[in-house]
Amino acid sequence: MPALVLAWVVAALLRICLGSATVSTVTAAGIVAPIAAADPALSPELLVLATASGSVMLSHVNDSGFWLFKEYFQLSVKQTLRTWTLMLSLQSMIGLAGVLVLSLFV
Repeated sequence: MPALVLAWVVAALLRICLGSATVSTVTAAGIVAPIAAADPALSPELLVLATASGSVMLSHVNDSGFWLFKEYFQLSVKQTLRTWTLMLSLQSMIGLAGVLVLSLFV
């Protein structure tokens, strides 16, 4: 598995389990850092972008931002899942796609 995809997957899994984008970013960076150090051809900038993209994946009921969005816009949980969660999931996947495209040129 390419290191960029691995960083995204680790950050995304942590985000889904923990609910915190900050914790998932920092933890995923610590997990993937030895791989980045071992591969001098790997762009650290793209690794940061991949990790950050993964850390916003699938925001749901264990995320404080989910509840803020729900209350500010007076939505039901179902509506919030269909809007907020979908928007952040698309943002995450588009971010990963952008990083993979950039990796072809960098």
